[in-house]
Amino acid sequence: MKIEKIHHVAYRCHDAKETVEWYVKNLKMDFVLAIAEDQVPSTKEPDPYMHVFLDAGQGNVLAFFELPTKPRMGRDENTPEWVQHIAFKVKDMDTLMAYKAHLEDNGIEVLGVTDHSVFHSIYFFDPNGHRLELAAPDAQEQAKLDRLDAVKWEMLEEWSKTKRAPKHADWMHKNEFHSLDG
Repeated sequence: MKIEKIHHVAYRCHDAKETVEWYVKNLKMDFVLAIAEDQVPSTKEPDPYMHVFLDAGQGNVLAFFELPTKPRMGRDENTPEWVQHIAFKVKDMDTLMAYKAHLEDNGIEVLGVTDHSVFHSIYFFDPNGHRLELAAPDAQEQAKLDRLDAVKWEMLEEWSKTKRAPKHADWMHKNEFHSLDG
């Protein structure tokens, strides 16, 4: 018995139409499905909703719920906004840079490119306040992933005991933190 893959990931949105149009325009996703009911199928409670599904590529589906009878959504104020995010992989650095320019041309503030060694990322927010990441693989991605794989259990064990960042993979963000050292 084993999970095959993620069927879809669902988040809340303020406005289903605005959200679909934003993802189609800015991330080039296809709008694939809409479901709407006046009652929740699983709980049977009366609660009208619009549930929209977007194709995030290769069988990955991103979904949103608009819930018009509920108070406007917020975020967990105890969790920094950089923590919860949706990350999408793009083909390469050229594609990442093209998306960065495209998003900025559409008036979206973009943070990065951030060098994570294994991959390189840009960050921005959708109209609902969800943080998004686009990540392009590094040219030496597999060799770096192999290095990380070799130390993952040791790192986890050390973290569980100390709650301090183990130094097994401190090479990953060396380029990002280099300017802070001087």
